[in-house]
Amino acid sequence: MMVDTAIAKVGKNLSEAMRILGDGQMEPDAATESRRFSRTSMPGPLQGDGQDVTTILHLVHHLIHDEEDDEEGKDRPSQPRMQNVGEQGHMALLGHSLAAYISVLDRERLRKLTTRILSDTTLWLCRIFRYENGSAYFHEDDRDGLVKVCRLAINARYEEYTTEGYAVLSSKQPMIYQSASCRPGLGQHLCSQLGLPLSSLCTVPCNTIFGSQHQMDVALLDKLIKEDIDAGKLPLLLIANAGTPGAGHTDKLSRLKELCDQHSIWLHVEGVNLATLALAQVTSAVMAATRSDSMTLTPGRWLGLPAVTAVSLYRHEDPALSLAAGLTSSQPVEKLRALPLWLSLQYLGHNGIVQKIKHAAALSQHLLLKLKSVACVRTSVEDEQNSPVVLFKYSQELCAGSSGGSVDGFCAGEKEVLDTFNRWLAEELAHLVPCSGVDVVEHEDEGDWVRFSPLLTAAVLGTQQEDVDELVQKLLELVPMMSSTMSLRQDFREETHRRAPFLTYIEELSWPGLGAVRYESQAEGIDESRREQELKKINKALLTKLQELETDIFFSSGPEFVTEENCIFVGMVADDVDVSELVDTISTLGRDIEESGRLLENMTERVRKGILEAELQLQKANEEKLMEEGMLRQLPLVGSVLNWFSPVGSSIKGRTFNLAAGSLDSTDVTYSTKVQAGRTSLQDTPTLSSKKVSGRKLFRRPGVGSDSMSETSSIGPADETSREECTSVSTNLLPSMTQPDKLDHAARRPPNIQGTPEQVEAEEERQPEGQEVDLSGR
Repeated sequence: MMVDTAIAKVGKNLSEAMRILGDGQMEPDAATESRRFSRTSMPGPLQGDGQDVTTILHLVHHLIHDEEDDEEGKDRPSQPRMQNVGEQGHMALLGHSLAAYISVLDRERLRKLTTRILSDTTLWLCRIFRYENGSAYFHEDDRDGLVKVCRLAINARYEEYTTEGYAVLSSKQPMIYQSASCRPGLGQHLCSQLGLPLSSLCTVPCNTIFGSQHQMDVALLDKLIKEDIDAGKLPLLLIANAGTPGAGHTDKLSRLKELCDQHSIWLHVEGVNLATLALAQVTSAVMAATRSDSMTLTPGRWLGLPAVTAVSLYRHEDPALSLAAGLTSSQPVEKLRALPLWLSLQYLGHNGIVQKIKHAAALSQHLLLKLKSVACVRTSVEDEQNSPVVLFKYSQELCAGSSGGSVDGFCAGEKEVLDTFNRWLAEELAHLVPCSGVDVVEHEDEGDWVRFSPLLTAAVLGTQQEDVDELVQKLLELVPMMSSTMSLRQDFREETHRRAPFLTYIEELSWPGLGAVRYESQAEGIDESRREQELKKINKALLTKLQELETDIFFSSGPEFVTEENCIFVGMVADDVDVSELVDTISTLGRDIEESGRLLENMTERVRKGILEAELQLQKANEEKLMEEGMLRQLPLVGSVLNWFSPVGSSIKGRTFNLAAGSLDSTDVTYSTKVQAGRTSLQDTPTLSSKKVSGRKLFRRPGVGSDSMSETSSIGPADETSREECTSVSTNLLPSMTQPDKLDHAARRPPNIQGTPEQVEAEEERQPEGQEVDLSGR
């Protein structure tokens, strides 16, 4: 069978382009050439001679991957460059290329081809999703089908709308009803596109006492419709859900259809659960969607097809009204929107389509079964046997008392804290198991949940059962840490209050961790701006010290939009963490840093004053030397001759500066006894109560937790020496500012200080012990 050479060339060029752009591999010369392009060099004049296709593709490749190349070497998690594009995805991409090629055919040939493509795709979709005798409208924006359907309903209910326009709507205001669980902004977008006031939109609450909290209240809807009819309004359209965006619940479509038939209301259905209509066994709740007047499908997301349009299936007998509403078009080019889907459906076949949807539904059931054995996790599904969407969250109520901490008294902001913890859980799971596709959904009454909806993600990410097992395994690792952290938050707050005024507990409900604390400066007599600077400096140094500790606890400066500044945020902790020791360490390190800063400031002032005093004394000693030796000995030539025949012994004594005492002392005792007398050591460095035991992390209680037991039990008799060394205070816990750094003492000496090289060397060797600087004038 012969294939048009142009079509074959299109496919070949697409394959070559996908190879260059997708695999990230280029020839060495091409890779070198692509480095010439960057985002900063892109703006500029268009080259006069143009470029070939390969060069342009290399440029596109560079623009796709240059940010990732720049971030290599940074501590950032690797993220997939793009979604998983399988063979069916390549067919969809080929459809976009062929649509451009087909559009240049002659008009008659183009009309026949587009009519065949549109009719085939419509027939296949109606049979796959059990929507008999339906028509299809293909649209890029998944909300656009609802807009056109609503315009069709307006044309059908207002006979003079085609001639009078919006003026006819003033007689009877059209009313559109939607569930409170609909997509956010859907009703507002609909009114905006149709030019209707927001008063035409009625949001129906969901059940709160009987039935699901995510299903539309049918009895209340009936009441609202009757009230609008009595007020002279016209009920026009009802938007129902077959799988709400958040929880995946399905409205009572059978009852809603009966209510719509009673009041001549157009029923439109949308939702992810419509995908299950392709399966052999469909729940009665979802099957009722096939009786609706229209429904919107997103097969591209369900089947993993990139850039494939959404489809709105509808039933209406008057093609003129459909044309007026924009659901059909006389332009053949617009019908080519269905070409990528037409190619992909043929490539997959009926069995392939059903298999993908069935695989996604099986993943949800597998996860739901696994979650039943996970403690402290609550699930929310509409139907445990057939629900394609699984919601789960960490629940403190299910594991209260399972961890060794104080949960009594923790009531303030508990809902906000639990929502924060569950958002953290979703982010961690999405990072640890990226193929799972989990995300966060917010419910006004029930808080935040972690959502697993493989119908929307599995085909794109390539999710398999092994990924679900890994997801559950990571969940089993994270939940105990969340439970222990939640139970120890109150202890952390109480321990922080006990160490006031050094520490202040910060109530930050948006932080997923043990809590936040700030070290308060104890300096007195300084203005507010100076105090703020000191506070920032101390807490920054304290955070650095805590991050250097050998511990599993995460310390941070807080989330990006934190309300409190100069705070230290403590992350998740295990159940064997000694909160008292942790808070005591934070307080002790903060005091050490503050005292070290004061000591350095005082020492700097002492050194400055000491140098000035030494200069005055040396100047006075030089004057005394001049008076003692006379003027003749100061002359260069005469003085040398006199000193040769009659040497003079100097009576000027050397001086030494004591850093601790801040005083100038004589060096007579130093040079006579070879030791520096009258030394006062600096303030001893405070030690921390936390001592590192071999094989055990800091802040861990001995004998608690399997990790600490296994690590400490591995110490044998042969390790007694190393055990004694490890039980001493860890050098990592000592702040680097508790003692002055060893400075270059030769550079510290004032320029007027003199001395022989042997004296200088001896003084430099002794200075670190006595903290003294030789200011000898000899």
